[in-house]
Amino acid sequence: MENKASLKDIAKLFFKLGVIGFGGPAAHIAMMHEEVVKKRKWLTEAHFLDLIGATNLIPGPNSTEMAIHIGHEKAGWKGLLLAGLCFILPAVFITGIFAWIYKQYGQLPEIQNFVYGIKPAIIAIILGAIFPLAKKSIKSIELAIIGMLVLTGSLLNLNEIYLMFGAGLLALLITTVRNKKITNTTSFLSLTFFQIADTPILSVSNSHLFWIFLKIGSILYGSGYVLFAFLETELVATGLLTKHQLIDAIAVGQFTPGPVFSSVTFIGYQINGLGGAIVSTVAIFLPSFVFVSLLNPLVRIMRNSKLFSVFLDAVNVASVAIIIAVCFSMAQDTITNWRTVLIALLSIAVTFGFKKINSAFIVLGASFLGYLLTFILI
Repeated sequence: MENKASLKDIAKLFFKLGVIGFGGPAAHIAMMHEEVVKKRKWLTEAHFLDLIGATNLIPGPNSTEMAIHIGHEKAGWKGLLLAGLCFILPAVFITGIFAWIYKQYGQLPEIQNFVYGIKPAIIAIILGAIFPLAKKSIKSIELAIIGMLVLTGSLLNLNEIYLMFGAGLLALLITTVRNKKITNTTSFLSLTFFQIADTPILSVSNSHLFWIFLKIGSILYGSGYVLFAFLETELVATGLLTKHQLIDAIAVGQFTPGPVFSSVTFIGYQINGLGGAIVSTVAIFLPSFVFVSLLNPLVRIMRNSKLFSVFLDAVNVASVAIIIAVCFSMAQDTITNWRTVLIALLSIAVTFGFKKINSAFIVLGASFLGYLLTFILI
C-alpha cells in the first residue's frame, strides 16, 4: 500500500535531502529509500527498486533522476518539477557561493577536517539501504548469478550501461531457453545515443556553454567521476578551464550536499560569471527531466508485461550490484587508517542497530567525530 503525498510534502522532503545529501548518488538513493519507503511509505520496496532500475537505463545523474521519478509518481508533472528542483537548487546555491569565493580569492576555504569523517559514514548508510533492496531483488538463483556477474564486471570497471542491458538480455535468454520458446527479445531494446555536433571554439559564450553541457547531460552514463572525464575533454583540453580549476571543481562537488553535477555550476561561474553558472546548470540537468518524463509512464507497463518484467528484474539486480561495487570502491579510497576504520564501524553499528535514526544525524555525528579524531588524537 502506497501512501499519498501532497506537493508541500514533496517539496519539504526533497529540499531537506538537497541540503543534507552528502556522499554521492548511492548515498542519496539510500536516504531516499529511508524517507520514501520506510518512513513515509510513499512507495513499496518493489516499486522503488523498479524506479532505480529505470533510472540506470537512461543518461544523467541517477539520484536526481530518482527524485524526479518519485515526484512524478506522487504528484504528476507538478511533482516531477518540484521534486527535481527542490533536490537540485540547494546544492547549486551552496556551490555558487563557493564559486564566488573562489573567483574572488583564488582558493577554497579550509573545511577538509569536517569532511574527514563523512565518507566512512556514507558507506554505512549505503550498506544499510542496499541490504533490504538486495533481499527484495534476488528472487531466484538465476538472478543471484546475474547479480554476481554484474558485480564482478563493475569491479573490473566495465561500462554500467553494458552491464545493465547485458543483465536484462541474459535474463531474457534464460527465460526463453527455460520456456523453450523462440522470442524476439531485441526488437524492444533499441537505445539511441545522440550527440550534438561539436563546433569550433571561437568565443566563450553562454550559448556555447549551454550546448557543451546539454550534450554531456544527454549522453553521460555513470558516476560523477565519469562527468569529470567528459569535462577534461570538453573544457580543459580546449583551454576553457585549467586542470587546477577542474580539480577544485571536483572537490566542491564532493564536499557539498546534493548531486555531484552541481560542480558544473562552479565551472560555469569560473568561465563566464553568474550567467555562465546559470546556463551551465540548466543545460546539464535539463535532459534528466526530459528523459524521466518520457520513461516514467512506461515503468508500470514494463512491470505488467511478462517479458519486460523478466528484463526489469535483472536490471534491478544489476543496479544493486553496481551500487555495492561503488560502495567497495569508496571504501578503498576512504578507509585508509585506523581513524576511518573506527568511524566506519561505528556508523555501521548505528545504521544497523538503530534503523529508525535519520541518516542526517549519522553524517553529522561522523563529521564531528572525524574532526575530533583529526585534532585531538595524534
